[in-house]
Amino acid sequence: MYREMIGKRSVKVLNIVEPSTVSKFAHAIGDAHPIYLDPEYAKNSRHRRNIAPATFPRTFDDGKIEGLDLPEKGLIHGTQSFYYERPLYVGESVYCYKEIKNYYEKKGGSGVIGFLVIESNGDDRDGHTIFTSTAIIVISEAVRKGINP
Repeated sequence: MYREMIGKRSVKVLNIVEPSTVSKFAHAIGDAHPIYLDPEYAKNSRHRRNIAPATFPRTFDDGKIEGLDLPEKGLIHGTQSFYYERPLYVGESVYCYKEIKNYYEKKGGSGVIGFLVIESNGDDRDGHTIFTSTAIIVISEAVRKGINP
């Protein structure tokens, strides 16, 4: 179903790590650590400035992959992992994009279940990777039938 999409990627989209957005996010996840919120605290940390929480890239726009038309309802967020080359600094510009890394299917009790593996990346202004995130989207038999009637 999505095998022909493997290797396709979106164009890079500029995102800014806004202090107010980091603050809202940190409070929403229940982790208002001063390393995220307090510039004075951050100046005395090993980072010397505020950083964003590890899962903050979920808020980024990482573009649209042409031809990847997933339904808005019925998908299951399977897993997601984050790998960082360095911290994500509050105030910096991040260029984000995503790529279809894999698609596979397994037979389940309610039919065939699809697993779409999407990797999202964030680069700095010089093109160096800051983070990579891998997510698996689970596509149930019912959703699959809705996509391909």
